[in-house]
Amino acid sequence: MGHVSAIRPLKVRTVFISDVHLGFRGCSAELLLDFLHSVECETLYLVGDIVDVWNMKRGIYWPQAHNNVIRTLLGKAKHGTRVVFVPGNHDELFRDYVGMCFGNVEIRSEAIHELRDGRRLLVLHGDEFDSVVTCSPWLAKLGSHAYDMLLELNRHLNVVRRRCGMGYWSLSAFLKKKVKNAVNYISSFEEAVANEAASRDVQGVVCGHIHHAEIRCIGGIDYLNCGDWVESHTALVEHHGGEVELLHWREQGVAMTDAVAQTG
Repeated sequence: MGHVSAIRPLKVRTVFISDVHLGFRGCSAELLLDFLHSVECETLYLVGDIVDVWNMKRGIYWPQAHNNVIRTLLGKAKHGTRVVFVPGNHDELFRDYVGMCFGNVEIRSEAIHELRDGRRLLVLHGDEFDSVVTCSPWLAKLGSHAYDMLLELNRHLNVVRRRCGMGYWSLSAFLKKKVKNAVNYISSFEEAVANEAASRDVQGVVCGHIHHAEIRCIGGIDYLNCGDWVESHTALVEHHGGEVELLHWREQGVAMTDAVAQTG
């Protein structure tokens, strides 16, 4: 683990982000804007749940920062960055437009990305491997509401922590690590996604959905999860040599390396 150079812009070949949840109060839009303004890339993949349509059906929440994220993404697409949007379950209405291009943004159900070193990555959101979402959408939405409440509680908790001079702490991340069923769910999801990639003649897979950023090898497949911009504030980046790195974009606007995928 170490600090990535704070010199801006951070120039990389590819960026992958997912689970931004614009339209949701828990979205860290300002932090994402800082990241987007600090990075230059040839290709930007939006790996699902960029806009939280589920949450917006309960009431519109759309501050200026959320609008600025959309404008920044469209600006990158206009000025030479290839932007590929792979919709997730929270913004599934965009799946009706797969194969089309809006504002230079390509909409795809999934994508294959070839790294500089020749490795091929399957890029998808991942909700199709979530048995709760697949088999019982209403139960998934109920779970989403409970998660929203947990994040709102976490927001108030961190207001108190800041007043006491303490750093950010994620209640839901803590519970994910401590609750056995949550740990088993994450592991099962990761294995299911990796197995799908293995059947597709690719060397790795990039996904989101479960808000759990990760780089690890599963059965010879590089499993790469973008994380989210609600709590973990993470992105995957491919450097110009082909190595893939998981960045945590802290409140200070400094990226920190958690892992680098250099297999193959």
